[in-house]
Order: sequence, then structure tokens, then C-alpha cells
Amino acid sequence: MPTRATLNKVTAEEAAAVIKSGHRVFLTGNCSTPIRFLEAVVARYQELENVEFVQVLSIGMPEYITPEMSEHIRVNNLFISDNMRRAVNSGTADFTPVFLSEIPRLFIEKHIKLDVAVIHVSPPDEHGYCSYGVEVGVTKSAAESARIVIAQINPHMPRTLGDSFIHVRNIDYAIEVNDELPQVRPAPASDTQLRIASHIAHLIPDGATLQTGIGGIPDAVLRQLDNHQDLGIHTELFSDGVMEMIEKGVITNAAKSIHTGKVVAGFVLGSHTLYDFIHDNPVIELHPTEYVNDPYVIAKNDRMISINSAIEVDLTGQVCADSIGTSFYSGVGGQVDFVRGASRSRGGKSIIALPSTTRNDTISRIVPILKPGAGVTTTRNDVRCIATEYGVADLFGKTIAQRVEALVNIAHPRFRDELLAYAREHYHVGRLYAPLTT
Repeated sequence: MPTRATLNKVTAEEAAAVIKSGHRVFLTGNCSTPIRFLEAVVARYQELENVEFVQVLSIGMPEYITPEMSEHIRVNNLFISDNMRRAVNSGTADFTPVFLSEIPRLFIEKHIKLDVAVIHVSPPDEHGYCSYGVEVGVTKSAAESARIVIAQINPHMPRTLGDSFIHVRNIDYAIEVNDELPQVRPAPASDTQLRIASHIAHLIPDGATLQTGIGGIPDAVLRQLDNHQDLGIHTELFSDGVMEMIEKGVITNAAKSIHTGKVVAGFVLGSHTLYDFIHDNPVIELHPTEYVNDPYVIAKNDRMISINSAIEVDLTGQVCADSIGTSFYSGVGGQVDFVRGASRSRGGKSIIALPSTTRNDTISRIVPILKPGAGVTTTRNDVRCIATEYGVADLFGKTIAQRVEALVNIAHPRFRDELLAYAREHYHVGRLYAPLTT
């Protein structure tokens, strides 16, 4: 039996006092954000200098990103949440581009050396193990790399299974809280998203393993799959839609090549109903992101289908998903990890999904060239399928001329002529078929 250890219980204020000037502090994120600890640190921010908070995905409106606060505590985002976008682009907060699969290496190899990791976990079981709950992906490696671990212990945190535990002996300070976790509910899918989802659903065979996210298109895709059989999940995150398809018997994970019978993910965003569903559920396994997002692991799943989004796609197939010109929007996240993993899977396929336009059909998202300063998230060499409400363009093995034709045909009809005109002038394409009319 493991040696028992007791928690060193402290108040949030006492835990906040552990943070000293010059410390680099990892904050667990999404619905696991350690609110009580953060409130206590913010209350004493003027006592601190040169403190860096490192985080990935956060929710809500944190008080630690004001210009005044950034003179004392500065936030380094490894992915830009919507609540951090303005701060990053105004210079109040920082951004470090990195693949989601490689974030743990930053901590483990001390490229980003952590003094403190602040985590949010379930109460310990009879053996002294706490579960990381809804956020295992990046947090586990951060906690194992930091000199000091501060944990919020919360009975509302679900006990998720998998590679998702920390023993109390490895927790230096414990703050007991009794707080409901935040809920994240995507808006209902629009008509455009439903049309995109219907095209994607036709690309998914029975027995496929899916990477799904949160949002209108992933939820709409799942709802198009009622007649599919034995689907599986291997994904960086999932929400209520996966739970609903498990309950319908569509997602069984029975045909998965690895982790047969199991949903594998790094973190969960959703409702309290979902948190209850994943609690102590042997079907659900959460693992660190260096495993979940490893393209070599992903590729072991036969018929792996990845579904990701984009801001714009150019006529050669370059995908921008993390910026709007020089303005940073999000980050690479796990898109490239799953694009490469799915593309190398036996019978697999990667799909980039986006509406054909934005701003009430006034701006095309299929573009001649990416905006100046825009980042290339998925290169033209990695890209496979692009889906809009007008259909799917399979670009693998296609020439530039063939790519232009395929992408023009899924662009909004209003923009097809100008896209073709640009391609003829700048890409020196020869004879092109006339675009489809829809």
C-alpha cells in the first residue's frame, strides 16, 4: 500500500502568499480555472513584481489582465482565449506560439521553467489520489515539472479516469473549496453550420474514430450521425454532444484500434450534466496532451477523422486558423497534430470546415491570398479536405489548377469569378472548368 500523506490545508490567502516576485506560475485552465486562488493573488498584486502567469485556455473575464496589473503580473498565453484576445493584441499580455502536443515539453525540458503550478482537483480517494478532473491535458505535466504545487480541492470536480491522478504527497498546499464548475454551452448551430455538417457526415464511415471539438459545427456533425454505427472518440476536448451520442448508442468505441471501448481526450468543456456523466465513468479516459495529441498515437486509430476550423483558406490550400492578418486570434492548438495524425491513419482523413463567408456574405473566407501577416496554421502540403456549406474540396494530390477549381466551387457564388480571375493572373493556371453554380 502507498504511504498515506495528509493535505497541507491552507486558505486561499495563505496560498497566494506563496507567490513571490520573479515567480513563473502555471494556471490550470478552462472550466478548471482556480478562481479562489486567483482572487487572492489579485488582492495582493501590488506587492508583486515580475510575476508571470502561464496558461492555455481560460474562461470568464479574469481581473489579472488589466494594464495596471500587467506591470506586476504578466500573462503568457500558450493559446489565446477570447477573453485574452484584446490584451494580447494591445501588448498587455504575451503569446507563445506552440503546438498543443509540445506544450508539456516546454515545462519538462525547462524551456519554460515553472516555480509553481496551480491545479484544481477532486478530493483524494482512499488511496490518497486526487483526479485532475475536467483538465488533464497540459496540467498534469505542469504539476510534475513545477517546484511547488498548489491545489484547489473541490468536491464538484468530477473524478475522471485514465492518466489523470496526483497523490496528495505531491501537493504542497491545498485550498478546500466547494464551488460549482463553470458551464460552457455552444450556441445552437446556424443553417450554414448545419449544411457544412451534412457534407462532413458523408465523409465519415461506420467505425470511424473522431476528433471533435466544441462549437456549432462539431455539434452539428455529431447530430448528423444518428444512423452511423460504432463510432469512436480520440480528441483533445469534447462537450455534451459526445455524451448524447454515447447515450444513443452511436458512439461505442468498439471499432477503435487503440483504447478499444474508451473515449480518449485531454480535457472537457460542457454542462453540469456532462460533468456528472464523466465522473468515475470507466468509458471516459483523460490523458496528458503529449499523448492525446501525438500524431503518431493519433495515426494508430484506423479511420481517424479530424475536424478543425479555419479563419480563411487561400486558393493553394493554405489554412489560417490563428490570426486575422497581424492580429492574433487564438493559436495553433491541436489542429496540426490531428491533421497530420489523421492523414497518416489507415483510412483516415483530415477536414477543415468553415463557412464560405463572413460579415453577412460581404467577405469571402476562400481567398486569393491570406491577409498580410496571417499565420499559416496548416500548410498546403498537409491539407486534405476543405468543407463549406457548398461542398467539400479534396485537395490531396491535386495540382494548383485543380485546387483552384475545387476551392472556387465551394466558395460563395458571389466571389467565384474574382477568385478565378486572380488565379488565372497570378498562378498562371491554364484551362479551368467553369465553377459550379449553386
